[in-house]
Amino acid sequence: MTPLPDNDALGITPQQCEAFAALALATGRAGRVVGEAKGEYRVWADGDEYAAACASKLFGRAAGRGDLPAVGDWVALDLADAAAPRVVALLPRATKFSRKAAGHRDDEQVVAANVDVALISAGLDGDFNLRRLERYLAVAWESGATPVVLLTKCDLADDLAARVAEARGVAGRAEVIATSARTGEGVAAVRALLGPRVTVAFMGSSGVGKSTLANTLLARDAQRTQDVREHDQRGRHTTTHRELFVLPSGALLIDTPGMRELQLWDVSRGLDAAFEDVADLVARCRFSDCGHGAEPGCAVRDALAAGALDGARYASWQKLSDEAARVREMRAAKARAATRGRRPRDR
Repeated sequence: MTPLPDNDALGITPQQCEAFAALALATGRAGRVVGEAKGEYRVWADGDEYAAACASKLFGRAAGRGDLPAVGDWVALDLADAAAPRVVALLPRATKFSRKAAGHRDDEQVVAANVDVALISAGLDGDFNLRRLERYLAVAWESGATPVVLLTKCDLADDLAARVAEARGVAGRAEVIATSARTGEGVAAVRALLGPRVTVAFMGSSGVGKSTLANTLLARDAQRTQDVREHDQRGRHTTTHRELFVLPSGALLIDTPGMRELQLWDVSRGLDAAFEDVADLVARCRFSDCGHGAEPGCAVRDALAAGALDGARYASWQKLSDEAARVREMRAAKARAATRGRRPRDR
């Protein structure tokens, strides 16, 4: 059996080491969450693996799901009871990829934590969507990770050059790589991102080939794969839970289930990073509160009229901006209710 890596190889930072030391746990160890299912966490700590539950005080202290451990997190384990290890603290996150929890619940869900590179996967076999890609980019930039766009299944694209050009048109500063796990195209470029201690996470919809590419990078079939549905080219869920793997290069890979929806949580900075072209135009409007309608001196409206800004991209920015504003209002209302000692009713 391959020995488990130590904490240094798992990518622990000096800040996280200091935070753990400050806890002064006589029976404690720092470890990284590599899997989670039904409230039980698989944690690797300096070559050992533990199955641990969260201490009740951690649940009580948490303001919401976003304050509880996620795959990729560094945590403090209390091993006073060797038969029942407990997660007693969450160590500082360097980055976190968050979304609004699926459904109507007004809460944050951390999809993955302490990610250095977010591999945003979009399949070229029939379900390619630029607007969805823009949404993922906004969330990825907000997370603090570096986004990289992976155009998977490029061997199935009718016009690969056109698809790559379209993706680059919305990717901004993010690198775009066309890949095919079947032919091997682009795999070397992906591997070049995977240095020792670097944590990468696959993000994307169901059926875009994340698990197939993960198996290629791992050089083994660690993740189950499944074909997309023939009638609409939409994916079926194959990865059913988040899990961290160690790659042969020493990089750490987090594979995540495909997301049917990616509702925004906090993208106050990520939206500007994902739409730098629009943000630059907004900054050049005559009025700081320009609504980009009938106001004089509107740089956005001028760019639309001149064809310098694509109307569909501007509409996407408007939609995401409105959604982000609603989330900010919801969070503000939640905070006000908390100060009054009651929780607002979930919508």
